[in-house]
Amino acid sequence: MTNDQPIKRIAIFGSTGSIGTQALDVIEANPDKFSAEILTAQSNDELLVQQALKFNPNIVVIGDEKKYQKVKEALSSTDVKVFSGVKALEEVAAMDCYDLMLAGIVGYAGLRPTLKAITSGKPVALANKETLVVAGDIIMRKAVEYRVPVIPVDSEHSAIFQCLVGETRNRIEKVILTASGGPFIGKKPNYLVNVKREHALQHPNWSMGAKITIDSATLMNKGLEMIEAKWLFNLKPEQIQVVIHPQSIIHSMVQFEDGSIKAQMGLPDMKLPIQYALAFPKRIPNNFPRYDFKKVSSLSFEEPDVKTFRNLQLAQDALQKGGNLPCVMNAANEIAVFAFLRNRINFLDMTNVIEKTMEKVPFIEQPTLEEYFESDGEARNFAADIIKL
Repeated sequence: MTNDQPIKRIAIFGSTGSIGTQALDVIEANPDKFSAEILTAQSNDELLVQQALKFNPNIVVIGDEKKYQKVKEALSSTDVKVFSGVKALEEVAAMDCYDLMLAGIVGYAGLRPTLKAITSGKPVALANKETLVVAGDIIMRKAVEYRVPVIPVDSEHSAIFQCLVGETRNRIEKVILTASGGPFIGKKPNYLVNVKREHALQHPNWSMGAKITIDSATLMNKGLEMIEAKWLFNLKPEQIQVVIHPQSIIHSMVQFEDGSIKAQMGLPDMKLPIQYALAFPKRIPNNFPRYDFKKVSSLSFEEPDVKTFRNLQLAQDALQKGGNLPCVMNAANEIAVFAFLRNRINFLDMTNVIEKTMEKVPFIEQPTLEEYFESDGEARNFAADIIKL
């Protein structure tokens, strides 16, 4: 049997992070289907160089301009083109040398390159949830305008996306996002006040980067995912429910208007949704471990405790109110997590920083892209002032 499909050229924005490195594993396992055409990193020049030597991309971008010379010299014996700086990320995203962007840059920094890929007519496999939290209305409007598919990589949104394949004409009654509950499920504020960074970085089921691991521990991650789901699947806030499912076997569910519920299940492994997004609309074989029903003890579900994990409540408020509030919340959260990871504030302080910032930054009902950028900057400055960063 011959493979008549051309090789899909992948641009991995954020190739040295958790998503990027796992995406390269998927590409390496399927050299007849994918190639790594573009690799970008913010500051991890050593890993970027290793990846470039191994995968021989057309282009690499190092965000930190101070490291440009080092990367260029390390790759001087190859044909790899080296660029640096934030502007280069956008310029490279607009190039016509790739077929699919995997948007894996963490946080707000992923917004501009993703937007540039969409307006250049490139399909996007979206692993950066902040992009939709900050400016979901603009991103999805552009995706429709340029007829570009946005395929979610987040395990929960990938699950919903998979449940919706073949259901395009059927109305969604609601989506149910599952949350592991993180390492502190069932704990109360008197316990959380003493939580240390090392403690919060130990996630029970998933292996992820530091920021998303902290977001999981505070349940902010689920709040961001609710906002992301609204834009990806064109939902109203009341159609999005969160349920705690500590085993992380059901990755999310869709309930249709006849009351039928579809769930997507599997072992918690990010390579699965990454592979699904890269190969979509086909499913391709792999040798990942399989879920074994014979070994199951039980699957359980419970309501999230939003009184203790107030970040989830703040995110629900932002989802309800809309406008620039999710953008402000996200910016304050990025600063708060940054400070917590450097032991500058304690675990519960993060919520206070976010709440104060959301109250302080002026509300804009229908922001332009420029106003989103301004709100983001204002929120960061205000949050950093509270923490005295």
